[in-house]
Amino acid sequence: MNGATTAGGSNARSKLDVLERALDHGTVISDPELMGPYRGDHANLVDPGEPLAVLLPGCLGEVSAALAWSHAYGVPVVARGAGTGLSGGAAALDGSIVVCLERMRQIRNVAPDDQLVEVEAGVITAEISKHVERFDLFYPPDPSSFEISTIGGNLATNAGGLRCVKYGVTRDAVLGLEVVLADGRVLHTGGKTVKNVAGYDLTRLFVGSEGTLGIITAATLRLRPRPVRGPVTFVATFATTEAAGACVSSIIRRGLTPSLLELMDHAMINAIEDYRRHDLDRSAAALLIGQADGPDAPDQLEKMCSVCDEAGATMLVASHDPTDAEALLSARRLAYFATEALGTTIIEDVGVPRSRLAELIHAIGAVAERHHIQIPIVGHAGDGNLHPTLVLARDDPNARATALEAAQEICTAALDLGGTITGEHGVGALKRAWLAGELDDVAMWAHRQVKAALDPSGIMNPGRAF
Repeated sequence: MNGATTAGGSNARSKLDVLERALDHGTVISDPELMGPYRGDHANLVDPGEPLAVLLPGCLGEVSAALAWSHAYGVPVVARGAGTGLSGGAAALDGSIVVCLERMRQIRNVAPDDQLVEVEAGVITAEISKHVERFDLFYPPDPSSFEISTIGGNLATNAGGLRCVKYGVTRDAVLGLEVVLADGRVLHTGGKTVKNVAGYDLTRLFVGSEGTLGIITAATLRLRPRPVRGPVTFVATFATTEAAGACVSSIIRRGLTPSLLELMDHAMINAIEDYRRHDLDRSAAALLIGQADGPDAPDQLEKMCSVCDEAGATMLVASHDPTDAEALLSARRLAYFATEALGTTIIEDVGVPRSRLAELIHAIGAVAERHHIQIPIVGHAGDGNLHPTLVLARDDPNARATALEAAQEICTAALDLGGTITGEHGVGALKRAWLAGELDDVAMWAHRQVKAALDPSGIMNPGRAF
């Protein structure tokens, strides 16, 4: 505990003594070296602060006691899962306590007949589907980090994923929540029924609130039947981004239901080929990867391939074989590693109406040219959510300033096209200054009123989200 007095003097030590007496031994960590791994998340542009302590609660009661203590002493609270966030929302603040829920990993209950599961916030997202597959059920949301991220972090940011185009984002799979409020009281929202319109929809309010209103400690999640047919897959390349964009719009307009529809631009295709050979067409302006699942998957695949042909695909490969499907999707899964090999990477997150995807890609290309940096693009074309990845020279002293300026320009371009500054990563600390470009004065006022009602002392992740 040798870090407590240096962080906040004897007063800080006495505060922590009170907290330690209220919690199990080993829950409170204040040694700077031991706190180090819990200070930041994956947002390279957000510098974490020096927390007063890190807490590793193992149950609801300990989270409640910790927040009651924070409320009494006016200590800021930062909630944390696995730290995979990309907006700085889980980065420590100076003098705060970081409440990490990694020990709360119980799957409390599975109700196969009701197609729901109750899980604690520290459960790894991928473990949910693994746990319920024996009932022929699965949990649809699948952010790219699903094998390492926690469901609590997914809930806090309303995470998306590759299957969003068919199954929706995290919010669409939540029936109810267990939340510890700023003063330590426990709030239960929603329930176990598919329909529930009793009172305000507090469940949807807390999903995506980024720890600014309370700490989500558990959730009741909606499951889906596992598709009777595994995914069938196509890969198509296009000579122009306009053709790829028109193909995406046509697939959706015709009422087809891909379970996955991903896009890579020219720069990303070449980054992946440089990293690991897949024999992708290096001259292509864009590449689409699509999948369909369920009983009508073969028919869906045939119709999507017809749309690709009509849109002028220069290459089209399709397969009904699950092994082939994984091989065809492997290039998409390498996007992060391929760009990371090029330099320091900043993964952006913007969204536009699907009909304006091509315009956004061109705008991002212009940003790359202005700043003389590479910005390969990968994204969820089916819902208009793109992830431009800024690649910066590791030895460039101006890299941070360049990245912030380029990121703001990308967000501005998305807003100019009727889009959003964040589709699934959240506002966090990184995009807070840009939020006013998307929300007007009345919307910001409404946010502040909700915040003031639920966190009157302003201790819950202050300075984040809005």
